[in-house]
Amino acid sequence: MKFASNFFQVNTYSEAISFIFRQLPMYQRIGGKAMKKGLANITQFCQALGNPHQDFPSIHVGGTNGKGSVSSMLASILMAQGLKVGLYTSPHLRTFRERIRINGEPISKADVVAFLNHHQAIIESLQPSFFELSVGMAFAHFATSKVDIAIIEVGLGGTKDSTNIIQPILSIITNISLDHENALGHSLGEIATHKAGIIKPQVPVVIGATHPETKDVFTETAASQGAPITFADQQFQVVSNKPSPNGQQVTVQDKRSVLSTFDLDLAGTYQQQNLLTVLEAVRLLPSLNLPLTKDAIISGLQSVGASTGLSGRWHRLSEQPLIYCDTAHNEAGVTQVMAQVTQIPHNILHIVWGVVADKTLTRILPLLPASAQYYFVKPAVPRGLSADLLAKQALDFGLKGKAYASVNQGLNAMRAAMGSDDLGFVGGSTFVVAEVVDGESDEEI
Repeated sequence: MKFASNFFQVNTYSEAISFIFRQLPMYQRIGGKAMKKGLANITQFCQALGNPHQDFPSIHVGGTNGKGSVSSMLASILMAQGLKVGLYTSPHLRTFRERIRINGEPISKADVVAFLNHHQAIIESLQPSFFELSVGMAFAHFATSKVDIAIIEVGLGGTKDSTNIIQPILSIITNISLDHENALGHSLGEIATHKAGIIKPQVPVVIGATHPETKDVFTETAASQGAPITFADQQFQVVSNKPSPNGQQVTVQDKRSVLSTFDLDLAGTYQQQNLLTVLEAVRLLPSLNLPLTKDAIISGLQSVGASTGLSGRWHRLSEQPLIYCDTAHNEAGVTQVMAQVTQIPHNILHIVWGVVADKTLTRILPLLPASAQYYFVKPAVPRGLSADLLAKQALDFGLKGKAYASVNQGLNAMRAAMGSDDLGFVGGSTFVVAEVVDGESDEEI
């Protein structure tokens, strides 16, 4: 396949990022208009790259919530085992390079620039979407770097997601809840059908959570593919948990009644379900030629954040005043996070809240406590919903507060208003959290 072009040349990382964000259609910025239907374009793109995804074994992780956390936990465990591990996740919080990591290290700025320049003719000819480009770049980076294994997180859905051209050794679907209904369907069964598209012939699949509306979708799809299937919550259960200085300590019982305790450096209570999903995956890996020691599992779970750079999940922004943030943005995720918020002793609860315009607010806003003081904001992306409009709609659900022109203005106003015994929370969208967590930033986000 030959391509010829003088379409673009980038000399710096800043120019590369400007091209990636400004010229390529990006779902996170503009929504469904950025999506390319089917796998034909990503297939042709990867063929032009030499099919790099065929050069390393992979684990494919899909689902509605928790897939980034599960991917990062698995990567941390495999790293603790001494393996060279590629990790592809999306979306990013602060910098594009977060999406593509090897042993926790983001792809270098030089490698991003080199990839664009080396493949400029292919990119001009095929016009990949932002997501297709990032997937192809990740595959090429992992292949060139000769990773031992790669953990690949699904972007959206499953069947038509660009990552779905891989042939993994293990597939994982964390859970199903309502999200991206316009793209995936308006029932759990419809959404599960899309997610089940990552189940491959004869490839084992782990389902994190058993649900009556989705179980049959997964079991029937797996049977049609000859894929062995297990449900993590039928293999393990959480017996107890308690906070620890670095996160939480979770005691788990398997179906043989054997107890194991793990120190997890991720503090969100919802991580307990993700832990069960990871433990079931880990249980299967030795039969897939990936033996793991118990020490590696224990060590990996203790250092997920440090090993992989995972951020924005029940993340403490400050101790005094006490402020947390979390990327939860759909019905199931917000329900879990609000439950954790209410468990923390406090006087007045303050919430900075912003969303994207295509979010179904009639499902989300009733989940928020009417007793809180709100600071409504607009995330700095084209899809961001006007803070004034959000405040107006929130008032219909008894949520009172003021609108602010930016996330940081809302956060600063909240800090100024908080008393010493108050609690603050920042959330509603990944893009809101992206503006408040520390780290290197690509200005064009």
